[in-house]
Amino acid sequence: MLDPAAPQLVVNSRTLYFSWVPADPDAVAALVPPGLCPRPDHQVFLNQYVVEDETQTSGFGAYSLTYLGVSLLGVDAPGGLNPGGWWTTYVASSGRVRDYAAARGAPVCTGRTRIEVSGEALLSETEIDGTTLIRARCRVGETGHAISSGHHRYFTRRDGQLLSSVYPFVAEPVAPFEVEWVEFPQPEHPLYALRPANPLTIGFGYYSPRSSFAYPGGLSVHPVAAPAESPRPAHQVPASLARSGLPSGS
Repeated sequence: MLDPAAPQLVVNSRTLYFSWVPADPDAVAALVPPGLCPRPDHQVFLNQYVVEDETQTSGFGAYSLTYLGVSLLGVDAPGGLNPGGWWTTYVASSGRVRDYAAARGAPVCTGRTRIEVSGEALLSETEIDGTTLIRARCRVGETGHAISSGHHRYFTRRDGQLLSSVYPFVAEPVAPFEVEWVEFPQPEHPLYALRPANPLTIGFGYYSPRSSFAYPGGLSVHPVAAPAESPRPAHQVPASLARSGLPSGS
């Protein structure tokens, strides 16, 4: 088992990362623990990524991962560009990664993530126990000279305490990039509470065939803090990209 106090590095993962306004804001708000506050629009974020080879990590090996969560108010990552997030679900194919993340308070479970790109079409899927629970389709272009870099801040809970960590990242996003639809095909599964509203309204997002990031070496205990100012609004996916029934996953 990896030492959960040790930092870990991942380079050149294939990463799809975006957020949406949910169909059931009350259900999403109920997932956020006391001491943290969801954004007024209750945005949900999704990160799906695939690490093809063990040489791309400092100790994790090859694996795939999906995490979901709720974007938060008043606890932005350094720089103020990215809101903090509460992890609700953490789906990893690797037992080594699951053990490492669980020791940091992540809500881990076993599953697999696939990202397939054919021409301009990207299709991603996350499955748990052999059942596909999330599907997304995007229109993607080519990588250019643009670089996206900064920090994400994620919260977990361990031994009754809220924990905060800041994760640096560097990504090479493609352009153009559009999320066409997101589907949660299993209404009976708890993940269905996080499904998008219809029409699909996206907050932020990118796809990068080369995205690198680090798990920091330490965690800090988070004190209860007052909410900050209201965040920037999301934008709605054009009606021409919405398929009946698919954007909401309903």
